[in-house]
Amino acid sequence: MKKELLVIFVKNPIIGHVKTRLAAKIGDKLALKVYKELTKHTALITKKIKAHKDVYYSKEILKNDIWNETHFQKRIQSGGDLGERMKTAFNDGFNDGYNKVIIIGSDIYSLEKSDIEKAFHQLNFHDAVIGPATDGGYYLLGLRSNFSSIFDGKEWSSKNVLYQTATFRPKGVAGRLYWYLVTPLHWFVFNGMINRIIKI
Repeated sequence: MKKELLVIFVKNPIIGHVKTRLAAKIGDKLALKVYKELTKHTALITKKIKAHKDVYYSKEILKNDIWNETHFQKRIQSGGDLGERMKTAFNDGFNDGYNKVIIIGSDIYSLEKSDIEKAFHQLNFHDAVIGPATDGGYYLLGLRSNFSSIFDGKEWSSKNVLYQTATFRPKGVAGRLYWYLVTPLHWFVFNGMINRIIKI
């Protein structure tokens, strides 16, 4: 059986379609520039991860971009809302024979290689791992069994997502999943990066 799969969700870098909440404050052009900087960081740290890596594009697969096919396999996101798309990616991973699947986004500036490695390691001892975000969501989620119904019925982009996910009770399993919490994000690092880009 294959062991570890890292799923990376990316948005195609189209002006007006990335970092939309940030764009409302700094404009679409700068928001796109920020997003590209974030994805460069994510590509740099994840290519060093020993797990197999699947990059899921939001609209279309791009060739000759920062996601070098030497390190990353490329796929297309499938489904309606974010939950459906993540559920499909997890189903793909477990159906392909992996026994640990972790998903992250591509725009997490303070995420480090060690955070991902720790998450994979903790799946040896826990049913699930989660990286809490300060907005009530999460930046990383990992499972060692295909409890993909964990993505059903969530209020995506709300402050309730982390709580709703962490209190999930899978059918046929007594009680809740045994969770491990990965290090929370350091948003001051992200804010510093934004300020640096704006000044360029």
